[in-house]
Amino acid sequence: MSKWNWKEKREKPAFLALEDGTIYRGYSVGAPVDKVGESVFNTGLTGYQEILSDPSYAGQFINMTYPEIGNYGTTTVDMESRQTFCNGFILHSDNQPSNFRNQDSLAEFLIKNDIPAIAGIDTRALTLKLRTDGAMKSFMCVSSEVSEEEAVAKAKAWEGLEGQDYAAKVTCSETFEWDPDGSNTTGWGITDSLPETDIHIVAYDFGVKYNILRGLRRQGMKVTVVPAKTPASEVIAMNPDGVFLSNGPADPQAVTYAIEAAREILGKKPMMGICLGHQILGLACGAKTYKMKFGHHGCNHPVQDLETKKIEITSQNHNFAIDYDSVNEEELEVTHVNLNDNTVAGIKHKKFPMFAIQYHPEAAPGPHDPYYLFERFRNLILENKPA
Repeated sequence: MSKWNWKEKREKPAFLALEDGTIYRGYSVGAPVDKVGESVFNTGLTGYQEILSDPSYAGQFINMTYPEIGNYGTTTVDMESRQTFCNGFILHSDNQPSNFRNQDSLAEFLIKNDIPAIAGIDTRALTLKLRTDGAMKSFMCVSSEVSEEEAVAKAKAWEGLEGQDYAAKVTCSETFEWDPDGSNTTGWGITDSLPETDIHIVAYDFGVKYNILRGLRRQGMKVTVVPAKTPASEVIAMNPDGVFLSNGPADPQAVTYAIEAAREILGKKPMMGICLGHQILGLACGAKTYKMKFGHHGCNHPVQDLETKKIEITSQNHNFAIDYDSVNEEELEVTHVNLNDNTVAGIKHKKFPMFAIQYHPEAAPGPHDPYYLFERFRNLILENKPA
Protein backbone atom coordinates (compact mmCIF):
# COMPACT_ATOMS: atom_id res chain seq x y z
CA MET A 1 0.00 0.00 0.00
CA SER A 2 1.31 3.44 -0.89
CA LYS A 3 2.73 5.35 2.05
CA TRP A 4 0.80 8.61 1.68
CA ASN A 5 1.40 9.82 5.22
CA TRP A 6 -0.66 12.99 5.43
CA LYS A 7 0.87 13.91 8.79
CA GLU A 8 4.36 13.80 7.25
CA LYS A 9 3.20 15.75 4.22
CA ARG A 10 1.88 18.46 6.52
CA GLU A 11 4.71 18.47 9.07
CA LYS A 12 7.72 17.67 6.80
CA PRO A 13 7.31 19.87 3.73
CA ALA A 14 10.25 19.82 1.34
CA PHE A 15 11.08 21.19 -2.09
CA LEU A 16 13.57 20.78 -4.91
CA ALA A 17 14.92 23.98 -6.49
CA LEU A 18 16.52 23.81 -9.93
CA GLU A 19 19.11 26.32 -11.09
CA ASP A 20 16.67 27.79 -13.64
CA GLY A 21 14.24 28.72 -10.86
CA THR A 22 11.83 25.80 -11.22
CA ILE A 23 10.47 24.51 -7.89
CA TYR A 24 9.02 21.05 -7.16
CA ARG A 25 7.25 20.75 -3.81
CA GLY A 26 6.73 17.57 -1.81
CA TYR A 27 7.59 16.19 1.61
CA SER A 28 10.69 14.74 3.27
CA VAL A 29 11.09 10.95 3.61
CA GLY A 30 14.85 10.80 4.20
CA ALA A 31 17.56 12.34 6.34
CA PRO A 32 16.84 15.86 7.68
CA VAL A 33 19.72 17.53 5.85
CA ASP A 34 19.76 20.02 2.96
CA LYS A 35 22.13 19.38 0.05
CA VAL A 36 23.13 20.55 -3.40
CA GLY A 37 23.47 18.09 -6.26
CA GLU A 38 22.90 17.47 -9.94
CA SER A 39 19.41 16.18 -10.71
CA VAL A 40 19.31 13.23 -13.11
CA PHE A 41 16.62 10.65 -13.84
CA ASN A 42 16.78 6.85 -13.74
CA THR A 43 14.34 4.85 -15.88
CA GLY A 44 14.65 1.57 -13.96
CA LEU A 45 11.50 0.04 -12.51
CA THR A 46 13.32 -1.64 -9.63
CA GLY A 47 16.78 -2.02 -8.09
CA TYR A 48 16.63 1.23 -6.12
CA GLN A 49 18.99 0.01 -3.38
CA GLU A 50 21.65 -1.02 -5.88
CA ILE A 51 21.20 2.35 -7.56
CA LEU A 52 21.52 4.21 -4.26
CA SER A 53 24.73 2.32 -3.40
CA ASP A 54 26.36 2.81 -6.82
CA PRO A 55 29.33 5.20 -6.26
CA SER A 56 28.90 6.55 -9.80
CA TYR A 57 25.97 8.63 -8.46
CA ALA A 58 28.19 10.67 -6.16
CA GLY A 59 27.18 14.32 -6.32
CA GLN A 60 23.78 13.60 -7.87
CA PHE A 61 20.10 13.60 -6.95
CA ILE A 62 18.50 10.46 -8.39
CA ASN A 63 14.99 10.97 -9.71
CA MET A 64 13.20 7.62 -10.12
CA THR A 65 10.85 7.81 -13.11
CA TYR A 66 8.82 4.77 -12.05
CA PRO A 67 6.15 6.05 -9.63
CA GLU A 68 6.14 3.27 -7.00
CA ILE A 69 9.40 2.81 -5.13
CA GLY A 70 10.15 1.04 -1.83
CA ASN A 71 7.81 -1.95 -2.28
CA TYR A 72 10.33 -4.57 -1.16
CA GLY A 73 12.34 -2.55 1.37
CA THR A 74 16.10 -2.88 1.70
CA THR A 75 18.60 -5.51 2.79
CA THR A 76 22.34 -5.47 3.49
CA VAL A 77 22.98 -8.16 0.87
CA ASP A 78 21.88 -5.85 -1.95
CA MET A 79 24.46 -3.13 -1.25
CA GLU A 80 26.75 -2.52 -4.23
CA SER A 81 29.46 -0.69 -2.28
CA ARG A 82 30.59 -0.11 1.29
CA GLN A 83 28.22 2.88 1.67
CA THR A 84 25.94 5.21 -0.26
CA PHE A 85 27.42 8.15 -2.16
CA CYS A 86 24.54 9.93 -3.91
CA ASN A 87 23.55 13.39 -2.65
CA GLY A 88 19.80 12.81 -2.61
CA PHE A 89 16.82 10.76 -3.77
CA ILE A 90 13.60 11.85 -5.50
CA LEU A 91 10.51 9.65 -5.72
CA HIS A 92 6.80 9.95 -6.34
CA SER A 93 5.54 7.51 -3.73
CA ASP A 94 7.44 5.94 -0.84
CA ASN A 95 5.73 2.57 -0.48
CA GLN A 96 5.56 0.31 2.54
CA PRO A 97 7.77 -2.78 2.10
CA SER A 98 6.27 -6.22 1.66
CA ASN A 99 9.04 -8.78 1.20
CA PHE A 100 10.51 -11.57 3.33
CA ARG A 101 14.05 -10.23 2.72
CA ASN A 102 13.29 -6.74 4.03
CA GLN A 103 15.43 -5.42 6.89
CA ASP A 104 14.71 -1.68 6.73
CA SER A 105 12.08 0.28 4.87
CA LEU A 106 13.40 2.59 2.17
CA ALA A 107 12.76 5.61 4.42
CA GLU A 108 14.68 3.98 7.29
CA PHE A 109 17.54 3.14 4.91
CA LEU A 110 17.72 6.72 3.64
CA ILE A 111 17.80 8.15 7.17
CA LYS A 112 20.45 5.67 8.34
CA ASN A 113 22.64 6.56 5.36
CA ASP A 114 22.19 10.33 5.74
CA ILE A 115 20.50 10.72 2.34
CA PRO A 116 17.88 13.47 2.03
CA ALA A 117 14.86 12.46 -0.03
CA ILE A 118 11.73 14.14 -1.29
CA ALA A 119 8.49 12.33 -2.17
CA GLY A 120 5.09 13.42 -3.38
CA ILE A 121 6.22 15.22 -6.53
CA ASP A 122 5.45 14.40 -10.16
CA THR A 123 8.68 12.61 -11.01
CA ARG A 124 7.68 12.08 -14.64
CA ALA A 125 7.17 15.81 -15.08
CA LEU A 126 10.63 16.35 -13.60
CA THR A 127 12.02 13.73 -15.99
CA LEU A 128 10.51 15.54 -18.98
CA LYS A 129 12.01 18.78 -17.68
CA LEU A 130 15.50 17.23 -17.44
CA ARG A 131 15.18 15.56 -20.86
CA THR A 132 14.23 18.90 -22.42
CA ASP A 133 16.60 21.25 -20.60
CA GLY A 134 19.31 18.81 -19.46
CA ALA A 135 20.61 17.67 -16.08
CA MET A 136 20.55 20.60 -13.66
CA LYS A 137 22.31 21.83 -10.57
CA SER A 138 19.77 21.70 -7.76
CA PHE A 139 19.17 22.34 -4.08
CA MET A 140 17.08 19.94 -1.98
CA CYS A 141 15.54 21.64 1.03
CA VAL A 142 14.10 19.21 3.56
CA SER A 143 14.94 20.61 6.98
CA SER A 144 15.90 24.27 7.15
CA GLU A 145 14.18 27.61 6.73
CA VAL A 146 15.88 28.32 3.40
CA SER A 147 13.56 30.26 1.12
CA GLU A 148 12.87 29.16 -2.43
CA GLU A 149 14.79 32.16 -3.77
CA GLU A 150 17.80 31.32 -1.58
CA ALA A 151 17.62 27.67 -2.67
CA VAL A 152 17.76 28.63 -6.36
CA ALA A 153 20.74 30.87 -5.64
CA LYS A 154 22.52 28.01 -3.82
CA ALA A 155 21.87 25.69 -6.78
CA LYS A 156 23.32 28.24 -9.22
CA ALA A 157 26.37 28.85 -7.01
CA TRP A 158 27.32 25.17 -6.72
CA GLU A 159 30.38 24.20 -8.81
CA GLY A 160 28.60 21.19 -10.34
CA LEU A 161 30.29 18.02 -11.57
CA GLU A 162 32.01 19.20 -14.72
CA GLY A 163 35.75 19.48 -14.14
CA GLN A 164 35.45 17.76 -10.75
CA ASP A 165 37.39 14.68 -9.58
CA TYR A 166 34.92 12.59 -7.60
CA ALA A 167 36.78 9.30 -8.08
CA ALA A 168 39.19 10.35 -5.33
CA LYS A 169 36.21 10.87 -3.01
CA VAL A 170 34.65 7.42 -3.45
CA THR A 171 37.69 5.17 -3.91
CA CYS A 172 38.96 2.72 -1.28
CA SER A 173 41.60 3.98 1.15
CA GLU A 174 44.01 1.06 0.79
CA THR A 175 44.78 -1.95 -1.40
CA PHE A 176 42.90 -5.16 -0.67
CA GLU A 177 42.13 -8.53 -2.22
CA TRP A 178 38.48 -9.00 -3.15
CA ASP A 179 36.74 -11.86 -1.39
CA PRO A 180 39.66 -14.31 -1.07
CA ASP A 181 37.49 -17.00 0.58
CA GLY A 182 34.63 -16.73 -1.92
CA SER A 183 31.96 -15.81 0.62
CA ASN A 184 30.85 -12.62 -1.15
CA THR A 185 31.44 -13.53 -4.76
CA THR A 186 28.36 -15.65 -5.33
CA GLY A 187 26.05 -13.13 -3.66
CA TRP A 188 22.34 -13.19 -2.89
CA GLY A 189 22.60 -16.49 -0.99
CA ILE A 190 23.67 -18.45 -4.10
CA THR A 191 26.00 -21.31 -3.21
CA ASP A 192 27.43 -22.21 -6.63
CA SER A 193 31.07 -23.24 -6.54
CA LEU A 194 33.76 -20.86 -7.77
CA PRO A 195 36.60 -21.79 -10.14
CA GLU A 196 40.14 -21.85 -8.86
CA THR A 197 42.05 -18.64 -9.54
CA ASP A 198 44.57 -19.01 -12.34
CA ILE A 199 44.74 -15.33 -13.34
CA HIS A 200 45.70 -12.32 -11.23
CA ILE A 201 44.36 -8.87 -12.11
CA VAL A 202 44.62 -5.46 -10.52
CA ALA A 203 41.39 -3.45 -10.46
CA TYR A 204 41.51 0.33 -10.14
CA ASP A 205 38.72 1.49 -7.84
CA PHE A 206 37.24 4.72 -9.19
CA GLY A 207 33.90 3.78 -7.62
CA VAL A 208 33.73 0.06 -8.33
CA LYS A 209 30.53 -1.92 -7.71
CA TYR A 210 30.66 -5.22 -5.86
CA ASN A 211 28.99 -7.11 -8.68
CA ILE A 212 31.78 -6.10 -11.06
CA LEU A 213 34.26 -7.69 -8.67
CA ARG A 214 32.02 -10.75 -8.40
CA GLY A 215 31.91 -11.03 -12.18
CA LEU A 216 35.70 -10.94 -12.43
CA ARG A 217 36.13 -13.48 -9.63
CA ARG A 218 33.64 -15.87 -11.26
CA GLN A 219 36.00 -15.97 -14.25
CA GLY A 220 38.76 -17.49 -12.13
CA MET A 221 40.52 -14.21 -11.46
CA LYS A 222 42.24 -13.24 -8.24
CA VAL A 223 41.30 -9.55 -7.91
CA THR A 224 43.55 -7.05 -6.12
CA VAL A 225 41.72 -3.73 -5.72
CA VAL A 226 43.84 -0.56 -5.56
CA PRO A 227 42.95 3.07 -4.77
CA ALA A 228 42.33 5.43 -7.66
CA LYS A 229 45.62 7.31 -7.31
CA THR A 230 47.88 4.23 -7.28
CA PRO A 231 50.80 4.95 -9.65
CA ALA A 232 51.20 2.75 -12.70
CA SER A 233 54.66 1.77 -11.50
CA GLU A 234 53.18 0.16 -8.37
CA VAL A 235 50.61 -1.75 -10.39
CA ILE A 236 53.20 -2.99 -12.88
CA ALA A 237 55.44 -4.03 -9.96
CA MET A 238 52.65 -6.36 -8.78
CA ASN A 239 53.09 -8.18 -12.11
CA PRO A 240 49.39 -8.83 -12.70
CA ASP A 241 48.13 -10.70 -15.75
CA GLY A 242 45.73 -7.87 -16.52
CA VAL A 243 44.52 -4.45 -15.33
CA PHE A 244 40.90 -3.39 -14.95
CA LEU A 245 39.57 0.19 -14.76
CA SER A 246 36.26 0.51 -12.95
CA ASN A 247 33.19 2.69 -13.20
CA GLY A 248 33.04 5.92 -11.23
CA PRO A 249 31.44 9.37 -10.90
CA ALA A 250 31.79 12.82 -12.47
CA ASP A 251 34.19 14.12 -15.11
CA PRO A 252 36.85 11.77 -16.58
CA GLN A 253 39.00 14.68 -17.74
CA ALA A 254 39.48 15.70 -14.10
CA VAL A 255 40.97 12.31 -13.20
CA THR A 256 44.33 13.22 -14.73
CA TYR A 257 46.35 10.80 -12.60
CA ALA A 258 44.26 7.88 -13.87
CA ILE A 259 44.67 8.94 -17.51
CA GLU A 260 48.45 9.07 -17.00
CA ALA A 261 48.47 5.66 -15.31
CA ALA A 262 46.36 4.11 -18.09
CA ARG A 263 48.66 5.55 -20.73
CA GLU A 264 51.69 4.08 -18.96
CA ILE A 265 50.16 0.61 -18.53
CA LEU A 266 48.71 0.41 -22.05
CA GLY A 267 50.62 -2.17 -24.09
CA LYS A 268 52.34 -3.63 -21.04
CA LYS A 269 49.29 -5.48 -19.69
CA PRO A 270 45.90 -6.50 -21.13
CA MET A 271 43.32 -3.93 -20.04
CA MET A 272 39.55 -3.62 -19.69
CA GLY A 273 37.51 -0.57 -18.70
CA ILE A 274 33.89 0.01 -17.71
CA CYS A 275 32.05 3.35 -17.76
CA LEU A 276 34.48 5.92 -16.27
CA GLY A 277 37.26 3.39 -16.96
CA HIS A 278 36.11 3.32 -20.60
CA GLN A 279 36.34 7.11 -20.81
CA ILE A 280 39.76 7.15 -19.13
CA LEU A 281 41.14 4.64 -21.63
CA GLY A 282 39.68 6.70 -24.46
CA LEU A 283 41.37 9.84 -23.14
CA ALA A 284 44.64 7.93 -22.67
CA CYS A 285 44.50 7.07 -26.38
CA GLY A 286 43.94 10.63 -27.51
CA ALA A 287 40.15 10.77 -27.74
CA LYS A 288 38.08 13.52 -26.14
CA THR A 289 35.08 13.36 -23.82
CA TYR A 290 32.12 15.67 -23.34
CA LYS A 291 29.27 16.17 -20.89
CA MET A 292 25.99 14.78 -22.22
CA LYS A 293 22.73 16.71 -22.03
CA PHE A 294 21.07 14.40 -19.51
CA GLY A 295 23.23 11.27 -19.54
CA HIS A 296 22.22 7.63 -19.49
CA HIS A 297 20.79 6.24 -16.25
CA GLY A 298 18.72 3.07 -16.35
CA CYS A 299 18.49 -0.63 -17.11
CA ASN A 300 17.03 -0.62 -20.61
CA HIS A 301 19.55 0.92 -23.02
CA PRO A 302 19.95 -0.97 -26.34
CA VAL A 303 23.54 -1.35 -27.54
CA GLN A 304 24.77 -2.93 -30.77
CA ASP A 305 28.02 -4.85 -31.13
CA LEU A 306 29.23 -3.56 -34.50
CA GLU A 307 31.27 -6.70 -35.17
CA THR A 308 28.59 -9.33 -34.50
CA LYS A 309 25.60 -7.02 -35.19
CA LYS A 310 23.98 -8.43 -32.05
CA ILE A 311 21.93 -6.15 -29.84
CA GLU A 312 22.07 -6.30 -26.06
CA ILE A 313 19.97 -4.52 -23.46
CA THR A 314 22.26 -2.84 -20.97
CA SER A 315 22.41 -1.05 -17.65
CA GLN A 316 24.03 2.40 -17.86
CA ASN A 317 24.97 5.23 -15.54
CA HIS A 318 27.07 8.05 -16.94
CA ASN A 319 26.85 11.76 -17.73
CA PHE A 320 29.97 11.92 -19.93
CA ALA A 321 30.84 10.13 -23.16
CA ILE A 322 33.65 9.74 -25.68
CA ASP A 323 33.34 12.09 -28.65
CA TYR A 324 32.91 9.82 -31.68
CA ASP A 325 34.65 12.28 -34.03
CA SER A 326 37.71 12.50 -31.78
CA VAL A 327 38.53 8.78 -31.97
CA ASN A 328 41.88 8.20 -33.72
CA GLU A 329 41.05 5.43 -36.17
CA GLU A 330 44.71 4.46 -36.45
CA GLU A 331 44.72 3.43 -32.78
CA LEU A 332 41.12 2.80 -31.72
CA GLU A 333 38.10 1.04 -33.16
CA VAL A 334 34.57 1.83 -32.02
CA THR A 335 33.08 -1.61 -31.26
CA HIS A 336 29.66 -0.77 -29.73
CA VAL A 337 27.14 2.04 -30.14
CA ASN A 338 24.12 3.07 -28.10
CA LEU A 339 21.09 2.68 -30.36
CA ASN A 340 19.12 5.43 -28.59
CA ASP A 341 21.49 8.22 -29.59
CA ASN A 342 24.42 6.59 -31.47
CA THR A 343 26.94 7.54 -28.78
CA VAL A 344 30.11 5.50 -28.36
CA ALA A 345 29.41 2.46 -26.16
CA GLY A 346 32.59 0.45 -26.70
CA ILE A 347 36.16 0.71 -28.03
CA LYS A 348 39.17 -1.52 -28.52
CA HIS A 349 42.80 -0.81 -29.33
CA LYS A 350 44.08 -1.89 -32.72
CA LYS A 351 47.65 -2.60 -31.57
CA PHE A 352 47.45 -3.45 -27.88
CA PRO A 353 45.25 -5.88 -25.88
CA MET A 354 42.65 -3.42 -24.56
CA PHE A 355 38.91 -2.98 -24.80
CA ALA A 356 36.37 -0.92 -22.90
CA ILE A 357 32.63 -0.46 -22.75
CA GLN A 358 30.47 2.45 -21.60
CA TYR A 359 27.81 0.34 -19.92
CA HIS A 360 27.64 -2.07 -16.95
CA PRO A 361 27.94 -5.78 -17.81
CA GLU A 362 27.51 -6.71 -14.16
CA ALA A 363 23.94 -5.35 -14.03
CA ALA A 364 22.75 -5.13 -10.37
CA PRO A 365 20.27 -3.89 -11.29
CA GLY A 366 19.71 -4.70 -14.93
CA PRO A 367 19.88 -7.35 -17.63
CA HIS A 368 22.62 -9.95 -17.98
CA ASP A 369 23.01 -9.68 -21.76
CA PRO A 370 26.55 -8.18 -21.60
CA TYR A 371 27.89 -10.57 -18.93
CA TYR A 372 29.97 -12.29 -21.63
CA LEU A 373 32.40 -9.36 -21.51
CA PHE A 374 34.00 -10.67 -18.32
CA GLU A 375 34.80 -13.90 -20.18
CA ARG A 376 36.13 -11.82 -23.09
CA PHE A 377 38.54 -10.14 -20.68
CA ARG A 378 39.69 -13.52 -19.40
CA ASN A 379 40.29 -14.76 -22.94
CA LEU A 380 42.18 -11.59 -23.84
CA ILE A 381 44.49 -12.16 -20.86
CA LEU A 382 45.07 -15.82 -21.73
CA GLU A 383 45.84 -14.94 -25.35
CA ASN A 384 48.52 -12.50 -24.21
CA LYS A 385 49.87 -14.39 -21.21
CA PRO A 386 53.53 -15.37 -21.51
CA ALA A 387 54.10 -19.11 -21.84
